[in-house]
Amino acid sequence: MVGTRKLATALRMQGRLLSRHCLLAASVFAVTIALRGPLCAQDEITVGTTGSSSDAPFFIADAKGYFAAEGLKVKLIRFDSAAKMIPSLGTGELDVGGGATSAGLYNAVKRGIEIKIVADKARNAKGYGFQSILVRKDLAASGRVKTVKDLKGLKLALSALGNSESAIVDIALKQVGLGFADIDPVYLGFPEHTAAFANHAIDASLTVEPTTTQILKMGTAVKLIGVDELSPDFQTAVTFYSGKLIRTKREDAGKFMQAVVRGMRLYNDSLQGGKIAGANADEIIAILVEYSHIKDPAVHRAIISHAVDPDGHVNVESLRRAWEFFKDTKQIDGSIPVEAVLDLSFVKAAAAALGPYEKKTSAH
Repeated sequence: MVGTRKLATALRMQGRLLSRHCLLAASVFAVTIALRGPLCAQDEITVGTTGSSSDAPFFIADAKGYFAAEGLKVKLIRFDSAAKMIPSLGTGELDVGGGATSAGLYNAVKRGIEIKIVADKARNAKGYGFQSILVRKDLAASGRVKTVKDLKGLKLALSALGNSESAIVDIALKQVGLGFADIDPVYLGFPEHTAAFANHAIDASLTVEPTTTQILKMGTAVKLIGVDELSPDFQTAVTFYSGKLIRTKREDAGKFMQAVVRGMRLYNDSLQGGKIAGANADEIIAILVEYSHIKDPAVHRAIISHAVDPDGHVNVESLRRAWEFFKDTKQIDGSIPVEAVLDLSFVKAAAAALGPYEKKTSAH
């Protein structure tokens, strides 16, 4: 009986000690989790999007689980414009972004802000001119404007000052012996082009889809020429990495790129005849409807689609032509060359890891 009582007492003491150890372990675990909270937040890759269809590779990689397959937690953050991403990319608050190259990019890098062009995002491949020069219908009908040369002295709308779209117009004008100084530029967001044509506030524009299709459908303007005809494969938008992502999460940056290139390839599979009309078009359009700001599937089917290189390669020569325009117009001093803002190591590694691309001709 005495032995039994001693055993019971020993068990109670052991239980109390075990409880204390459990409480201590729980406290240590709680403190560890609290301390690791910021570290977990750092492991999340933040991606800036404008909600446009050119963000398709990001959207596809998320929807199809390509990011998850790489063990990544990715947060898509909506911005009003790509230009507004640059400050956040510079501070490292944003890891990934995308948009047109601009004079502002080179000037930011000159000030020591770390941003790199790392991959394709959207281009005007032959037959996929999702950007066009439009001219007011009455000017075309009267014969006042028949070719690009007739744009001299006219008000031409561009989305913003100092980006690569101005370089496109300059390329078009130089092909006919003119230059950017020969037009009267008007800076309006793409959606504003619609009303500007209707009100005769502008004579011409460089407009992007889906606004182009909307304007043509209204009958207030006609297409003069597509950018794919002016400068095939012109690099309209690129993917940016922050310097902080490259320095502190290089392995994750590589995994992210592999997932995005998979997204580029699946998007490319959906392209046919200048539109999203391939065998897997329904799947891609469903993803775009869910993620982009265009919620009508019919619009995605109707517009001229942008192209993207299935290996994510960048048209560096196109970037140089834009750089030359920025320099010639004294928007940059030329001290930061194109090569200084490029890091194509991630996209090259991703394409190599995935192997040669073969366009799929059936839904998958």
